[in-house]
Amino acid sequence: MNLVDRAKNIIVSPKTEWDVVAGEEPNIQQIIVGYVVPLALIPAIAIILGWGLIGVLGFKSFTYGIALGLVQLLNAIIGVFLAAFVIDALATSFGSQKNLGRAVQLVAFSMTPAWIGGILSIFPAIGWLGTLFGLYGLYILYLGVTPLMKTPQDKSVGYVIVSIIVVIIVYFVLAAILTAIMFAIFGLSALYGARF
Repeated sequence: MNLVDRAKNIIVSPKTEWDVVAGEEPNIQQIIVGYVVPLALIPAIAIILGWGLIGVLGFKSFTYGIALGLVQLLNAIIGVFLAAFVIDALATSFGSQKNLGRAVQLVAFSMTPAWIGGILSIFPAIGWLGTLFGLYGLYILYLGVTPLMKTPQDKSVGYVIVSIIVVIIVYFVLAAILTAIMFAIFGLSALYGARF
């Protein structure tokens, strides 16, 4: 799996790329180390540089950026596992095949647009626009659920909707926990409460 080709193909021609992915044997470690981490580093580094060099309304802090960047990176890695676990756990309820490796492929590759869009975080004031790229990722997830999880076409919409709701809740809870931990470690708790 070539990282650049996979990322490009999953964004430009997701239907075709899901068929290619379905023909591959899932290797969770390779997906995390060779795909998730490098792509999740894009928004993490952008956040660090954005808050350290540009900031918002005169507030700049590399410490703040590092804390947020680490939250983003850890949320991406842990979130892929948790989301894949949820999708795999829900599989039989929607007539799909349980396969954690396939679920990891589905989640990791569907997150590609959000991670690439995260480059906009280099400008903290508009960084949130990068998350809008993630909406396209939801469509990519929908396209991938049938070839990867063997979901019947008539159940794929329900499967994706329930999965997305659960995954969004998991991501927000995880982000809140990681933010609290990182900000406590970096001594930013008072700043976090005052700024947001």
